Amino acid sequence: MILDCHVHTAALLPGHGSVSADARRGMLFRWMRYQLRLSAGGDAAVEGAMEAALTSTIAGAREVDAAVVLAFDAVYAADGTLDQRATHFFVSNDYVSALAGRHPKIRFGASIHPYRRDAVAEVERCVRAGAVLCKWLPITQRFDPADRRCFPMYEVLAHYGLPLLSHTGWEHALPRLDPTVAAPERLLPALERGVTVIAAHCGTGRVPREGSYRSQFMRLARDHEHLYGDTSGMSLPNRWGDYDALLADDVVRGKLVHGSDWPVPAYPRPWRQGWRASRTLVAERNQLRRDVLIKRAIGFDDAYWHRGARVLGVA
Repeated sequence: MILDCHVHTAALLPGHGSVSADARRGMLFRWMRYQLRLSAGGDAAVEGAMEAALTSTIAGAREVDAAVVLAFDAVYAADGTLDQRATHFFVSNDYVSALAGRHPKIRFGASIHPYRRDAVAEVERCVRAGAVLCKWLPITQRFDPADRRCFPMYEVLAHYGLPLLSHTGWEHALPRLDPTVAAPERLLPALERGVTVIAAHCGTGRVPREGSYRSQFMRLARDHEHLYGDTSGMSLPNRWGDYDALLADDVVRGKLVHGSDWPVPAYPRPWRQGWRASRTLVAERNQLRRDVLIKRAIGFDDAYWHRGARVLGVA
């Protein structure tokens, strides 16, 4: 099975999710609406159009057998209470679980903030609902993966064998509520407690005046058997230069799993893949499929395409 382990959606209706007024004016939501030609109507119409765009894109990406669609938990305070004012983007576990129930090519990616008072119980509930991973974005969800308050959740993730997909490196689409937690090494306590960790974006994402955590990710991937990295969002200009370094290291290359970061777009490197070939790739309108074709042209091997399903235990 070829699995895309990193696909996003948005939800707007009560019980499904929310997008704050600030986030609606921001780059991510505006890009979603533009790229996917979402309806200009109310929340119900936009949410319905988003689901239609998501499912038609997955269905049209014939190279991909299934995609993990990710929930996105709210922000919680240090005492475990919901912080609604700090929550700019939220997609509930129940909504994504229901999507997976309606669409056979969708797998349920849960999201559970580790400071929640019911975090352990929510992991157990999501496992029963068929979750194949737990997704974190610590910079935006405002927590430190190295904080001891995360340790009970690590124990239950390890117990159930539920992998943790955690954003590493800088974030440029959603608010950065805690920029101090971008480093992959903040995930060491999870690895030490037996959790299989997928470092989203492999710590990459350099922009002017910001460093990269790619080298740190690569060192950790060599040192820890159960640390992997996904290639989501790497077909973007600010990550183009990271492909070569990741693929040049035999050990690291064997730790990469496929992810797209849809609806984030994918673009080829024209000076490496040729201008004619690049024009052909850009002509592919299905961004999920375009990302696959770009990576095939770069030279990702067969093991890469099937590693995600093996790591997540998805059939």
